[in-house]
Amino acid sequence: MASTGILSGTAGVLAAIIVLTLASACWAQDGEGGRWAFQPPKDEFSPDAMFDLRSMNEKVAGESGFITRSKDGDDFVLGNGKPIRFWALCDDASKKHPKFTAPDLARHARFLAKRGVNLVRYFGDIPAGGNLNDVDTEDRDRLWRTVAAMKKEGIYTLFTPIWIGHSKIKPGMGFLDDGGNSNWGLLFFDKKLQDAYKSWMKQVFTEKNPHTGIPLKDDPALAIIQIQNEDSLLFWTNQRLKGAAKTEFRRQFGEFLKKKYGSLDKAKAAWGAGSDVPADQDSADNFENGEAALFIIWEMTQRREGDGRQKRLNDQLEFYCKTMYDFNKMVEDYLKKELGCKLLINAGNWRTADNVILLDGERWSYSANEVMAVNRYYTGIHMGKNKGWAICNGDKFTDESVLLQPRQLSINLKQVAGCPMLVTESNWVPPLGYQSEGPFLIAAYQSLNGMDAYFWFAMREEAWADWTVNSANGYLPSQGKWICNTPMIMGQWPAAALMYRMGYIAKGEPAVHEERALTDIFGRSMPIIAEDEGYDPNRDKGLIPKESNVKDGVNPLAYLVGPVQVKYGGDPAKSKVLDMARYIDSDKKTVKSVTGELMMDYGTGLCTLNAPKAQGVTGFLKKTGTFKLADVEIKSGNEYATVLAVSMDDKPLKASGKVLVQVGTTARSTGWKTQPCKIEGKEGQPGKDGEEIVNVGKAPWRIVNADVTITIANPALTKAIVLDVNGMQTKELPLEAAGGAKTLKFPPDAMYVVLK
Repeated sequence: MASTGILSGTAGVLAAIIVLTLASACWAQDGEGGRWAFQPPKDEFSPDAMFDLRSMNEKVAGESGFITRSKDGDDFVLGNGKPIRFWALCDDASKKHPKFTAPDLARHARFLAKRGVNLVRYFGDIPAGGNLNDVDTEDRDRLWRTVAAMKKEGIYTLFTPIWIGHSKIKPGMGFLDDGGNSNWGLLFFDKKLQDAYKSWMKQVFTEKNPHTGIPLKDDPALAIIQIQNEDSLLFWTNQRLKGAAKTEFRRQFGEFLKKKYGSLDKAKAAWGAGSDVPADQDSADNFENGEAALFIIWEMTQRREGDGRQKRLNDQLEFYCKTMYDFNKMVEDYLKKELGCKLLINAGNWRTADNVILLDGERWSYSANEVMAVNRYYTGIHMGKNKGWAICNGDKFTDESVLLQPRQLSINLKQVAGCPMLVTESNWVPPLGYQSEGPFLIAAYQSLNGMDAYFWFAMREEAWADWTVNSANGYLPSQGKWICNTPMIMGQWPAAALMYRMGYIAKGEPAVHEERALTDIFGRSMPIIAEDEGYDPNRDKGLIPKESNVKDGVNPLAYLVGPVQVKYGGDPAKSKVLDMARYIDSDKKTVKSVTGELMMDYGTGLCTLNAPKAQGVTGFLKKTGTFKLADVEIKSGNEYATVLAVSMDDKPLKASGKVLVQVGTTARSTGWKTQPCKIEGKEGQPGKDGEEIVNVGKAPWRIVNADVTITIANPALTKAIVLDVNGMQTKELPLEAAGGAKTLKFPPDAMYVVLK
């Protein structure tokens, strides 16, 4: 990729980019000393801006055709076959603000493209809520306008049409009586609801989008459809199934058993004694009417060795998984064969009641389609009356860095061989303060593991977040919770998006390649590695299939070593694991990547990146003070900080000639104040030290001053230009020269500095 387009208006002038993301955990709660006010001017997208990632996108999204998969199926490629990496966002601008007109969305799309975004997710609620088969035409138009606006800025769209349990679909609209289930699970087996889904898709995809002049089925700017959001037969919501819907589901289970065993009586004989479902879970079997009773989902999380329940539960799990698989396959056949859609399809994005023994079954059901996904956040404890949507006075929370608990990193994912992997919702959820580590870690480990897109959740404004909820609308004085367009998240995207999309950090060879037989998955045997934080490879060793050549399981920190991959329907004897002792030091609490470019010190709370074109560190820097990387030395007096150095001309840092220094320290509102508190544990668990919010504060954000000095072994650099948040020049700073290197004392109250 040519470097001249990345920094608009600076071709031939700049020679490397260094992005520093700085954050401090220390808050002067008695005043505003040591912090500066974040009051960004409106971005006019001037050609004189010294950073602009818009040129990394296509002129228009889909200009060479539809997004497809690479030859091995693991990654995305453009229509012309060139690889593409996505920096992604859950975008609600048109949905939350129906007053937005096309020019507003156009500015919004341009703002995103400048900061590295090339894929957004439109989260809809497409049913009309009256006639079951009708679509909400306003929601459809918002989708159409989003696709059109993003397309012009080279940004693709992923469309999620429904979240079934929170949709406008209500009992009495013609589908099965759900008995108060809130519709959870019905889409997988209710034929009338499935026919309605097809009707919605036909109206969305085949009617002409008035904002582009073509229907979505023919528009390559719509890259992916996610069939539905966060519904699964393997989650706790399954236990709400009642009424006529449950009767029908029991009947379908009976049909499944007849096909497998020949008759229901033969199925019961195969299970043996003790297989009856307790009366407090379901009514008894009704074989005369073809119905087989269903255990509650909790039972699937339990082992029942030597009991007829074990075999019956295994059959029930197989039935659930195949029911979801068949639905996902049916939708793909309808979209592609009947409607003529060419976009990629993702089945779902959810978890299970037990991610150790059930998640592979869930993901296998997605394998009917082409793309895998999951929703997974990093968050601490947050307790308060309105904790689901707001941050208010009196709320209690814990503020913990993921660097000290790396098993909670949201992209510690077991990727299915042959399928791109997405995290379609995630964030370092406010009121967490250690947010600046987020973009650094996502870009770095997403690159190492070959993850294909991480969607930051969420953005509803045109540009930066209005951090308070509008009290004029009747809401409590509060801060918005589900926001990512803040100084410590979105403000740190440019460097992170750049190094990720340019491929500056090497992808590693698989740290773990697991192969799982479907009989083991449906038999609820243990995998050799799981995503669940509670997974312990030393526990229940005997439940790993005897055919596996990995008998004792794998240290879950393997996700920080390299890609963790699974093949469904494979041979467990072909599972392979690297020698983890070479990379994981449990005594020192360090994990080194297989590439040697990343090192996590989860004892101190540090992560260093040391690649030729991208170097930096994040975490509790003051404990160490000085970090000597290959071409960069970083000194910091900040208790907590993130520092990145990223080349923009696709050359190694030591030979590059363009440098951008970006600073954003940990941000809190003006007047923010907390006091220590104890947060009680659940179900006999010990309590945790936390904070109680005394004052949520007010605008503007206040950012802790940077205390960072950076030295670069690059003698070509001669001066430093301070930028505002939109990349416009404000003043110059001197650089110190010594021994062929240049040193910059970063200004405490800026976000960006360009060295040239």
